[in-house]
Amino acid sequence: MQKIALFAGSFDPFTKGHESIVLKALQIFDSIVIGIGTNTSKKYLFPIEKRVQHIEGIFKGNDKVSVVVYEGLTVNYCSEHNIHHLIRGLRNTQDFEYETSIAHVNNSLTHIETVFLLTELKYSALNSSIVREIYKSKGSIDSFVTHSELLV
Repeated sequence: MQKIALFAGSFDPFTKGHESIVLKALQIFDSIVIGIGTNTSKKYLFPIEKRVQHIEGIFKGNDKVSVVVYEGLTVNYCSEHNIHHLIRGLRNTQDFEYETSIAHVNNSLTHIETVFLLTELKYSALNSSIVREIYKSKGSIDSFVTHSELLV
């Protein structure tokens, strides 16, 4: 039986920190599904089509990584697609506190396990909100986002 994990997020945009988490997860799992979910309380900078294209461009040629768009609860998507593990990246203790609560609720709802992976130290200060602000202010995001030209 293949071990498949879902790495879910809005990925607006998908940063080098996200990319490093996927590469680490591939050392543990047979395949990773990058799931772009919809958070009804968020306003997105990059359209969903651009985010999908961007992530697919990063992992082009890697048949162990796929990208999907879904709506609704992440655990429901997992249940519908026979995925038993979620991947979450942690930058700091605040991430741990926040993600632990979600992991416990997800597990109580569906018995899906969450695997936490530490972000590489060089990306620990990086988050999509900061990258969006740099982009909106016409700054270069090339240091933080692989193939950032795919987002334009």
